[in-house]
Amino acid sequence: MRTFKMALAEATDITEGKKAQQLPIPTGYRILIGLPEVEEKTDGGIFKAQTTVENEHVSSIVGFVIDMGQDCYRDKERFPDGAWCKKGDFIIMRAYSGTRFKIHGKEFRIINDDTVEAVVDDPRGITRG
Repeated sequence: MRTFKMALAEATDITEGKKAQQLPIPTGYRILIGLPEVEEKTDGGIFKAQTTVENEHVSSIVGFVIDMGQDCYRDKERFPDGAWCKKGDFIIMRAYSGTRFKIHGKEFRIINDDTVEAVVDDPRGITRG
């Protein structure tokens, strides 16, 4: 008989491929966004406080489009020029937007399609003002 302890051990000892399968599939007009890792040191080499690192994650404005729901950008009245972004784009979104969650220590968000503010080619160096 399989116990809770056995199930927990199996759930925490999974391959990278299975980790990717655990990502939720966005529905409707929602977009799955991956957030970049936050630097734990300043440019001068000083370690940031854990609360500072967490606050930077929460207020992040840059993300990577992983997946999109089937209804994203289909409303021709709201999006007459078509989609604002596509899978694989780096985007700027409103700070604190969406549903935040972590999978295996990595932070993700599910946002609405109209939360995308811009598409950027190179997100390095972009920070919240």
